[in-house]
Amino acid sequence: MPVEWRKSDEAPGNTGAFSHVGGQPYASALLWPHRSLPLPGFAAVMGITFVLIVIPTLPLLGTPVFWGLLPFVMGAVALLYVMIRRNYRDGHLHEELTIWSDRVLLVRTDPRRPQRSWECNPHWIRLSLHQDKGPVEKYLTLKGSGREVELGAFLSPEEREELYDELDHLLKRLPL
Repeated sequence: MPVEWRKSDEAPGNTGAFSHVGGQPYASALLWPHRSLPLPGFAAVMGITFVLIVIPTLPLLGTPVFWGLLPFVMGAVALLYVMIRRNYRDGHLHEELTIWSDRVLLVRTDPRRPQRSWECNPHWIRLSLHQDKGPVEKYLTLKGSGREVELGAFLSPEEREELYDELDHLLKRLPL
């Protein structure tokens, strides 16, 4: 699952208002989308695509038809390269959820948008897993401070359900 939890083994010693200032968070999670094609796989895909496109054009080598096809063949390879590179750039999307005894902070970093954040008192948060309602199956939301935000929209439904269980358990164990 593309979620990395960092949990404190003990409750924060300084509880109460503003105990998070300078203190260790009770837990934090980093969420990121799947990376289905690692960089070595990218090189292999590009090489295989180039070879599979060039093989049928070899009999045309030295003819005017070859020169007519060449821009389209190279354009297809270049477009594949550009689209996969954009996919890697979009892979820098991530969400970081940090939980202190008196505050929860969610920061979403998207490569083409400004960083967005949301915070709330953890004791007032309503965690919801919408089975069928929402833009995706098992839509996970956090509601508090007059706002409802989605969490892990790029995760699979099973991963959102697992994240819901972990987060629900963690918020219920949070010290007062």
